[in-house]
Amino acid sequence: MTLVFDEIYDPAYAVVDVRTPAEYEQGHIVGAVNIPLFTNDERAEVGTLYKQVGVQQAIDRGLELVGPRLRHYVEQARALNKPLIVYCWRGGMRSGSMSWLLSTAGMKVRTLPRGYKGFRTHAHEVIGRPWKYRLVIGKTGAGKTTFLHQQAAASEQIVDLEGIANHRGSAFGRLGQKPQPTTEHALNMIHHVMHAFDIGRPVWIEDESRTVGKVHVPEVMFEAMQRSEVFELDVDIETRVQNLVHDYGVFTHDELCAALEVIKHKLGGERYQLAVTSVREDRLADAVRLILDYYDRTYAYCQQQRLRHLDQ
Repeated sequence: MTLVFDEIYDPAYAVVDVRTPAEYEQGHIVGAVNIPLFTNDERAEVGTLYKQVGVQQAIDRGLELVGPRLRHYVEQARALNKPLIVYCWRGGMRSGSMSWLLSTAGMKVRTLPRGYKGFRTHAHEVIGRPWKYRLVIGKTGAGKTTFLHQQAAASEQIVDLEGIANHRGSAFGRLGQKPQPTTEHALNMIHHVMHAFDIGRPVWIEDESRTVGKVHVPEVMFEAMQRSEVFELDVDIETRVQNLVHDYGVFTHDELCAALEVIKHKLGGERYQLAVTSVREDRLADAVRLILDYYDRTYAYCQQQRLRHLDQ
């Protein structure tokens, strides 16, 4: 069983998720291709029949729905041109039926034991191992993400939570980013990063709150981060200002002001208006200095909370 979980990221295999498009969008094994046996509505219909009428009626309706599409499934899978690992929710009828079809069509197929549910259990177990985190902290603009990537370039183990979440973790964090994954899929992506890590080596990770944008950090990971060894980047304010001007100066005035609106009540009316005016007048460095006053106070508070957490 463990062997198959190790193989799901092996480029020699193609992983096929036969669940509905909605299930796949909610979360899937990273790299898996969706060849849904049923559409979203069809699965709801078959499930209702199963619960309210009977198993045989549900199976008969399922066969009626998928029968005309059997060749299409085979063509999609054959185009992957690799041995296949197929999964559904629990490793039951959907993946079993698709595996039988593709095997009959001459393809090499394996079914993932316990399906996506089993994978999720495995992913939680991997993330919950006693990793030796090295927590990178520092005030806004200190270059924590850049530091992480430098560690990766030096062959260190890193987890870039902001990269996974498509969010930089502040009111401005969604600017220029792709849509965020679900919290469920973000955990799958973390597993994809960590599954081959060496438990005996440290894992560098940036300090985050419990959520990065709308994505929740796995609780076991967050708690471990709070207890980990800390490395603080001590960077002077002018360097931080320039870093932030470089990162956010590519966005329009309207985009920056919309982000400012999110923290208007935290900046205070006067400071907010001064920041907006500075942005509109292309004095972005002045706006950044005004905003950093708020973020630096928030940083100091969060570090106090972390130390209190350690004392408990």
